[in-house]
Amino acid sequence: MASNKEPFDFDRHAEELGVNADVLDLDAARANRTRPTPDDVSGTHFDVALDDEPAPGGAAVAVPVVPGGRRDVIPSALRGWANIRSTVRHAAGLAGHIAAFHAVRTPWYLAQAGFWASVGLFRLAGRQLKWWWLTEQHDLRQAAAASNDPDAWLKLQKEGKRTRLWRFCVLAAEAMGIAIGGPLAYALAPGWAVALTVAGAVGYLAHVGRPADRPILSTAVVAGRFRRINPDIVLRAYYAAGLGHPDRAGQKVDFGSTMARDTSGTGSQVSIDLPYGKTFDDALKARSSIASGLDVSINQVFITRDNTSNRRHTLFVADRDPLAIPAGRSPLLDCKPRDIWTPAPFGLDERGRKVDLFLMWISVLIGAQPRKGKTFAARLLALYAALDPWVKLVLVDGKNSPDWDKFQLVAHRAVFGTNPNTRDNDPITHLLEALREVKKHIETVNEVLSTLPPAMCPEGKLTRELARDPRYPDLRVWLLIMEEFQVYYELDDQNVNKEIASLLSFIMAVGPSAGVIILSSSQKPSGVGAGDVQRLFNRYRDNHAARFALKCGNRIVSEAILGGDAYAEGFDASSLPTGKEYLGVGYLYGLTDDTPTVRTFLADHSDAEKILTAARKHREAVGTLSGHAAGETVVRDVRDVLADTRSVFAAGEAGLHWQTIAARLAETIPEHYADTTAESISAQLRALHVQSVDVKAGGTVLKGARLAGIVTAIDARDAA
Repeated sequence: MASNKEPFDFDRHAEELGVNADVLDLDAARANRTRPTPDDVSGTHFDVALDDEPAPGGAAVAVPVVPGGRRDVIPSALRGWANIRSTVRHAAGLAGHIAAFHAVRTPWYLAQAGFWASVGLFRLAGRQLKWWWLTEQHDLRQAAAASNDPDAWLKLQKEGKRTRLWRFCVLAAEAMGIAIGGPLAYALAPGWAVALTVAGAVGYLAHVGRPADRPILSTAVVAGRFRRINPDIVLRAYYAAGLGHPDRAGQKVDFGSTMARDTSGTGSQVSIDLPYGKTFDDALKARSSIASGLDVSINQVFITRDNTSNRRHTLFVADRDPLAIPAGRSPLLDCKPRDIWTPAPFGLDERGRKVDLFLMWISVLIGAQPRKGKTFAARLLALYAALDPWVKLVLVDGKNSPDWDKFQLVAHRAVFGTNPNTRDNDPITHLLEALREVKKHIETVNEVLSTLPPAMCPEGKLTRELARDPRYPDLRVWLLIMEEFQVYYELDDQNVNKEIASLLSFIMAVGPSAGVIILSSSQKPSGVGAGDVQRLFNRYRDNHAARFALKCGNRIVSEAILGGDAYAEGFDASSLPTGKEYLGVGYLYGLTDDTPTVRTFLADHSDAEKILTAARKHREAVGTLSGHAAGETVVRDVRDVLADTRSVFAAGEAGLHWQTIAARLAETIPEHYADTTAESISAQLRALHVQSVDVKAGGTVLKGARLAGIVTAIDARDAA
């Protein structure tokens, strides 16, 4: 509709007002991205954008590159047989799932296809009738009649009659062809051709008949929907959190990369450059405010340090709360032997990546409120060590719970509680003996290592080969488990408290370097003991190299577990979410520069029993079952001389002298073999059909027994 108003002449009105004004080129302003000076009268607030667009510097975070910026020629999914097998296995699994999904629903698909094909038949017939009757011409004839144009109307009428006659002939030929050719083709064509034709016809008619929003085939694999996080929302969040200001020079938040999906496909991420003077710690402390600005849960926001600059970090925003998704069952349920010299599977981080712990040379402290998954997390690492038959386990359970009961199957020492109970009639004495034994072992390891040549013992450290060498049975790796260790600092006898505290402090200080791994857990990591006992308790607690804090009751407990530095960096375990779905969620602090939020794998009581039963068999196979496990579960009220003798053979030992067998039986199972001599054990085994033969050991040939003869006697007895 035309306007009666004259166009607005900006220049003429400016002259009338006496203003020397110029028109700003908006396209040039956007291209230059320069902010006008105060003297520039053309720089009005609506001419220049307040916020600069994100700089596209840097590659997308989700695209890994190697030095030089060159991407891999062969994708990682196809590099090496292991990756190829994994990729093929994944593709085959996906194809199998899709095939099974549709196979189960095939009857329903056929029923839908038949119904919609019948609808499609009538709909197709209606379309052909409309085509024959030239219904699209109706509006043209009506327009001619409305405009009082009889010539145009008559012309359209004649053209319509001719077109309908022609289309009627086409439809008649089509009907005759179907009526005559259909039965002939059905009678003469092969069965497969008829089947294909019927299937095609039904499929086409069903496609015509079904509504556009009612597909017959369901989707077997559905892509998750996620909230889009764009640069404007990120800037809004950071400015709202007080990490910059859009209108102040040098206070803008910039982007070090383009916004991209994370490689795990679980969220979006981008590299953020804070203004100069702002640090990674500032962003970490403002995580809650950033989450509010993004309008998501704080459990969906994760900030990772960038080592190239202290003002740069990576922001990851998960599509949904990742901490509420369980990590699943422990991979240890395959019950295969493990190697303590390789990382132990612990759980998944916030991005679904596997989190492993290399237990050698470290100590681990786990703390939390009761019933938040503390014992389950500690037991998970202990189960991994149990599956390595070359690791000796010393278990001390201060709370005397059934959670650790099945570890008696493999534990060299097992102490339960502080008062006499059905499993331990003198726990404090046994604890002191166990800790003294660990201390003696540490001293022995250091003495032995100091005598070995550098070629066998590089840098004077224990190696995997030495730890499994049957010539050095004193060089085994040990795991000391201290569940609720604080109770042993609060006993009635202060002298006992001091000795326990002193022993634990020594073990903590020297043990890891001698191959003693310390695994401690506590729900009360502070305010324990008084005087020297309290000092030694704090020393023991604070010297753990790795810390894992699940949900804590308050900030003080969180600081006691993670340390004061962790709280200063923004990690407070008391702020972890609560609820059943968050059991086993905690901060893993101290292993790397990053502090992942870990969802631990699950191994419940029945899983633990299954794993420990397998672990015992592994130890029996290599002959490393010792101490409590051998005395309490193998030797009970009646001796089994054959099995007992089998247990004292170390890996690689084909035969032992009678004197050695008697000494080892007296040491490992004193309740039954304290007075055993070489002659007596020889007589007992020869009575059980074990031959006394010459055995060369340590350069000396003496009478003894061979392992093969003992195994043969056991097999013969079991078969009888």
